[in-house]
Parts: sequence; C-alpha cells; structure tokens
Amino acid sequence: MTYKDFSRRFQRFLARIAIQFCALIVKIIPLGWAYGFARIVGNLGYIFASRHRHVAIDSLSIAFEKEKSKKEIIQIAKDCFQTMAKIAIEFMLFTERPIFVDRFVSVKGLENLDKALAKNRGVIALSAHFGNFPLMCTKLTFAGYKISTILRYMRDPWVNNYFYVRRTALGVGSIYTQPRKQCVENCLNVLKRREILFLQLDQNFGTGGVWVDFFGKKAATAKGPVVFALRTKAPIVPMFIYRTEGEKQEIFIEPEVQLLEGKDMEETIQLNLQLLTKIIESYIRKYPKEWGWIHKRWKARPKEERIETSAGKEFLSEQDLV
Repeated sequence: MTYKDFSRRFQRFLARIAIQFCALIVKIIPLGWAYGFARIVGNLGYIFASRHRHVAIDSLSIAFEKEKSKKEIIQIAKDCFQTMAKIAIEFMLFTERPIFVDRFVSVKGLENLDKALAKNRGVIALSAHFGNFPLMCTKLTFAGYKISTILRYMRDPWVNNYFYVRRTALGVGSIYTQPRKQCVENCLNVLKRREILFLQLDQNFGTGGVWVDFFGKKAATAKGPVVFALRTKAPIVPMFIYRTEGEKQEIFIEPEVQLLEGKDMEETIQLNLQLLTKIIESYIRKYPKEWGWIHKRWKARPKEERIETSAGKEFLSEQDLV
C-alpha cells in the first residue's frame, strides 16, 4: 500500500468516525445545543480545512472583488463554513426528529409548483447547492410531493450509503449521474410519472459544458435542465431555501420559467442556460453565505482564455484569511 492510499483510507476512516459522532451527538443533546455544536464545527472547519478555505476565498474574490471589501469576503467565507456545518447537523437532526421539519421550514409560492404540476408533464425543479437544499426536498416530500434528486456518487461508498439510506427514509429519491445512460432514463421516468426532478445547475461541468456568464466570468454549465424541458415539455420551476429568522428557513418557489427561443437548438440552449444561471446568481447575491463557495465553479476555462489561478490569492494574502 502506497502512502497516498494509506492517507486516503485514513481520511475516510476519520470522516466516518466524525459522521457517527455527530449523529450520536444530535440524538442526545437539546436542539439549541445542536446548533451550538454546529457553530463549533463550522469554526473548526474554517480554521483547519485550509484547502477548502482557500477555494472559498478565491471564489468569493472572483465574484465580489469589485463589490466587497476584504473584510466582507472573509466574513462570507466564515459564514459559508457555518452554513455547511448547520446543513450537516440538520440532516442528521431532522432524520432523527422529522417533526421539527414543519416547525422550522415554511414555504412560499407553493401555488406555482401546483400550477406547473397541473400540466401533467412533471416538473424540473431548478436549484443550486444553496442553503439546506436536502431539507427543501424533505419538506416537499412531507407535504405529499414525489421528488427525486440527481447527485454524484460520493468517493467513500460507506458515506454514500449512509446518506442514501437516510434520504430514502425521508422519502427523497436518488438518481446518480453514472452510468450516464441510466441517469437519463431515470430522469425521464420521473417526469413520465409526473413527479418532480430536482436539478442543481451551479457546478463546474468541464469542457463538455456550455459557457455562460456567472458573476461576470464564463462558467462551464450542464445543459441537462434545458434539454429535458425541450424534450419532455416539462416546466422548469426555480426553488430555493434560505435562513430567515434565527434557524428558521423559508422555501421560495418561483413561477415557471418561460423559455426563450433561439434561431437554432444550440442558441436556444445557450439563451436558456444563461437565463437560468442568472436566476441562481440573483439568489446567491442576495444570500451569499448560503452558497457553497468551496466549489471551483470557474475551474474549467474556454480555450481562448488563460487559466487564472491566482485571482483570489492576489486579492487576499495568507494573513488576511484568519
């Protein structure tokens, strides 16, 4: 066994222990203490997860360098780690105590979802890795809606199965991106059953993506939502969840997106992906701490551009990060 293999296995072992420890903690401590524990986890994550901290700072610098100060960017990065810790703790908390879902989560715009579902073509729910999106799916499931979400396999099979079992227990379906053909078939089947297909359109899609503007910089974007909508006539309905007062959260469901028509299929896909991306960007701008800035959204670059790896590092020095 190489050192790299040993290191990977050891990190996975630590992750499993951490998950099991957190799951045990939320079972035995009061609700308020659970959020206090999440704040501690978020602070430790920001301090010790240096690689992810740098990615968050770089991403925020790309998005807000001309709009926010160094201090503001650092605070958003810290808040982002807090949000991720709360999401992890809440997933375990609400799995064990599902009665809290209705207590902490409200919904606005449910009539928009019902109107779209009334077309009997299923619904493509457009969202992002924004706020506690698993809780949003759970809330809608508890309200009687059938919903399946697309996601990638996690690197550790044990961790992947851990979350799969709990999503299933909450009534949320899982569609994995691989194998690709099976993924497409499963997505189409969800829409054929007139259910909700939950898609997140905020991840780097590499050289196979369509280039759209995101915070003023080209970002490779998957064309799946638009292709599915054009193929099945299923309406696209944006929905997002964010924190309001204290730890209470609100889901906002927008009206169906009216798709644009280009001169050909390529332009139609381009125009609508840009439209959907702008909707996502508007929510991130309004609630920046809710988005997962640790993702390298702009990692892939168009051929005509030079790769800019130092954008954030030039804006913020190492001393600024803590």
